[in-house]
Amino acid sequence: MDIDSITGAAYIVAALLFILSLAGLSKHETAKSGLTFGIVGMAVALVATIVGVIDVSEFLDNRALVIILMLAAVGVGGAIGLWRAKIVEMTGMPELIAMLHSFVGLAAVAIGWNGHVLGSHESMDSLVNIHEAEVAIGIFIGAVTFTGSIVANLKLSARMNSAPLMLPGKNFINVGSLVLFAILTGVYVSMDTYDNTSADILLGVITLLALALGWHLVASIGGGDMPVVVSMLNSYSGWAAAASGFLLNNDLLIVTGALVGSSGAYLSYIMCKAMNRSFISVIAGGFGIAAPAGDDKDYGEHREIQADAVAELLSNASSVVITPGYGMAVAQAQYPVADLTAKLRAKGIDVRFGIHPVAGRLPGHMNVLLAEAKVPYDIVLEMDEINDDFPETDVVLVIGANDTVNPAASEDPTSPIAGMPVLEVWNAKDVIVFKRSMAAGYAGVQNPLFFRENSQMLFGDAKDRVEDIVRALG
Repeated sequence: MDIDSITGAAYIVAALLFILSLAGLSKHETAKSGLTFGIVGMAVALVATIVGVIDVSEFLDNRALVIILMLAAVGVGGAIGLWRAKIVEMTGMPELIAMLHSFVGLAAVAIGWNGHVLGSHESMDSLVNIHEAEVAIGIFIGAVTFTGSIVANLKLSARMNSAPLMLPGKNFINVGSLVLFAILTGVYVSMDTYDNTSADILLGVITLLALALGWHLVASIGGGDMPVVVSMLNSYSGWAAAASGFLLNNDLLIVTGALVGSSGAYLSYIMCKAMNRSFISVIAGGFGIAAPAGDDKDYGEHREIQADAVAELLSNASSVVITPGYGMAVAQAQYPVADLTAKLRAKGIDVRFGIHPVAGRLPGHMNVLLAEAKVPYDIVLEMDEINDDFPETDVVLVIGANDTVNPAASEDPTSPIAGMPVLEVWNAKDVIVFKRSMAAGYAGVQNPLFFRENSQMLFGDAKDRVEDIVRALG
């Protein structure tokens, strides 16, 4: 059996492992095995690709240099990946993922330009045109993913204002850029790209256009909607990889890219439905609406409570719901929250968690944190599963959440988050809100929940306050 056959068989095995990985990651109980399938699949793919490159390099004059550079790239990339994975905190995971997406986009741009420089090896004009279209499309998708992911990283890491950029005629800019790309691609495909400086310049214009569009698309989206953006960028990176697969004639890249692209798009669609957002407007980068820096409306005075009083409320409760948000991740409060849950359940109190689809900065962010702290899967419920139960709930603990529990979404049609489904915690008997201050949330919208008669504020670091409650419970 020759190397090509072995490589092809290995790619099929890797593709099947990736499919099993996605299936496993879809459920808490099988997530660990799903991750293992993914790691093994990537290892198989990497080894098969290295073997294939070594075999092909036999016909090159500088074979040794090619092999050394390839192994050096694998070694450096693997070392950096292990280092980042080891030091990253869960709070830094969203921006790390955004940055990793940018690498995929940059790789697609590099592969596209390489395909342009080398040209097509096909003899038929129609096949040459297909190759040129693949080059332009691959570079466009990759460049949009590259700059879009960088902007997402900057917003998530607070190095860029999370408020949406509202340029005049922003929808015209987005649509116009797509139309211009289609026209430029048509011109590029129709011209002779061999030894043609005009083709180089035209492809450079397409690249710059895509880089600018990627920046504008994500910059136009408000920080409160960044979980959907991260998911959408994941989809973009998948399609960029698939485009690179066509250029490189690599079936595994095509299959893997299609899996990532379609699954990311579907996840974004589900999240948009949960937020009452239009999926098309996500792609257009226009659904982040400018939120006011502050809210001048007088909601009255908020009430404060101390940890020992919260412990007393919990001791007398029969039903408790905990709704976590990004503040829990920042404070690393998931472990004391798990201890509090165990203590309350030991007293016979019904404790459950209500998870909003976009809580945190990443799809499934809160689920991962709670799983990390060994919170039982069966008491972690989605928003639609828990919302009807709040009227029968004695105490709700809102730990670091803000926009996802804001009643203005359903009660104030003028609110920037109007229409977004939220956890209706205000229907419970008592609501305790864990916050560091009275500042507005990531979307920059004031929360009337803080001023309701059945709401009380517990200020301070969420981890410290939860630990105080655990101690007070005895």
